[in-house]
Amino acid sequence: MLLKLLALCLFTFLIYVPIAEARIRHYKWEVKYEYKSPDCYKKLVITINGKSPGPTILAQEGDTVIVEVTNKLLLENLAIHWHGIRQIGTPWSDGTEGVTQCPVVPGDTFKYQFKVDRAGTYLYHAHYGMQRESGLYGSIRVSVPDNFTEPFAYDYDRSIILTDWYHKSTYEQATGLSSNPFVWVGEPQSLLIQGKGRFNCSSASLTADTCNTSNPECSPYAITVIPGKTYRLRVASLTALSALSFQLEGHNMTVVEADGHYVEPFVVKNLFIYSGETYSVLIKADQDPSRNYWMTTNVVSRPPNTTQGLGFLNYYPNHPRRSPPTVPPTGPIWNDAAPRLAQSRAIKAHHDFIVTPPTTSDRAIVFLNTQNRINGYVQWSVNNVSFTLPHTPYLISLKNKLHHNPNATTSNAIYRLGFNTTVDIILQNANTLNVNNSETHPWHLHGHDFWVLGYGDGKFDMNKDPKNYNLVNPIMKNTVPLHPYGWTAIRFKADNPGAWLFHCHIEAHFYLGMGVVFEEGIDKVGELPSSIMGCGETKGFGKP
Repeated sequence: MLLKLLALCLFTFLIYVPIAEARIRHYKWEVKYEYKSPDCYKKLVITINGKSPGPTILAQEGDTVIVEVTNKLLLENLAIHWHGIRQIGTPWSDGTEGVTQCPVVPGDTFKYQFKVDRAGTYLYHAHYGMQRESGLYGSIRVSVPDNFTEPFAYDYDRSIILTDWYHKSTYEQATGLSSNPFVWVGEPQSLLIQGKGRFNCSSASLTADTCNTSNPECSPYAITVIPGKTYRLRVASLTALSALSFQLEGHNMTVVEADGHYVEPFVVKNLFIYSGETYSVLIKADQDPSRNYWMTTNVVSRPPNTTQGLGFLNYYPNHPRRSPPTVPPTGPIWNDAAPRLAQSRAIKAHHDFIVTPPTTSDRAIVFLNTQNRINGYVQWSVNNVSFTLPHTPYLISLKNKLHHNPNATTSNAIYRLGFNTTVDIILQNANTLNVNNSETHPWHLHGHDFWVLGYGDGKFDMNKDPKNYNLVNPIMKNTVPLHPYGWTAIRFKADNPGAWLFHCHIEAHFYLGMGVVFEEGIDKVGELPSSIMGCGETKGFGKP
């Protein structure tokens, strides 16, 4: 009788045990300009609820995220992109001005709503003009479901965003880029680790009210660790220009995740990272606990005219601002491309989480990245076409059968992809307008992840190189580097209805035309919300 009673109680318990359900994560943000001194130099910074970087979005796989954004920039429009979130079923929430929505005008509140359908490390940032480099960015951390065990163990979880920082406003930079003669933005003044850096105020004879190294806003960022514990560091880059190397003095890093996908673990001392990429690395706090250690980031792939970014790995109970007794590690040689290419090739899918790509593609497109002059103005181009954003967003014009007006050298035309087809993209690098100069380009695809099939030197050979593609365990990513004088091959399924941007993640390069738009399954997109309208030919479509 007792056994029957216990069995009945257990049965009742199993029936009524609450199952974890997807939740709604609701955020309310005010975006405005404020004077800040992230690298000790005082300038206008775009903040979210008073902070830059903005609040970290925390969610669990399957949750719905709602962000109500109020534009208090007074004189500027606004759009925010959720970098790495595929927006399946919600293409209008991608946050890409000119592609998926009209911009949010000053004073308006716009509601972004989307589902985070996969655990991992992601980002958000401005996608209007060049606002991203004014400080409008932050982290998205999506945890695994309750019943899922990740293929690695750690005690604590931390996020770090690396950025470069300019003292000139984006207005000044954009004006120079749009001028004839051309005025390049130049190298950034500093590197920030989680929004903190250190500019040498004495180098420019600046007054204390303009640049002050004693300002607590620019005190080095510190991650406090407990000796003996293992930490997952989610390292992301949102630089405007720079490719970076990241290192922790005296500590190895084991790479375990890239752009939301598990990696077959490998160990690095220097983590090379490009704008738009995210990595998770594991570190063990196993060094001498009586001191702190340097956390540094350096520019690579360009002449090092920017002071390295410095932070602290703070061993508890040392004071978090106690400077290490050593000289900061210098980082790798800036123009040695071999280790950067070797790291790119080392990133493979974890053996328990391989998503096998289709063995063949339905279409292959080669995108030649070049710098050109159009009517005397310097532009970046893809296949000799410099991309311009239209006044009417693509998603709306395609859905409502409106037309764009391309011309011969600059264009806002699109690539139409057959729905559910498999597409190969070969990114091919070349010279800039400067002799013997080829730059690193991080390319980001909205709305999808893609398989990274391979990297190569020189000119891509359509007959030979595809035979060497990795079709066994390629990593899936949303951002990938194109190395100098080389090529990168990716494959993806055109299975997400919408209009999706594919572009170089360097701010000035995209501003100068380095991007394309893919259209796929537009007839399968649901009714568009009126909130994304109000500009171009959509002025009478919903919003006044």
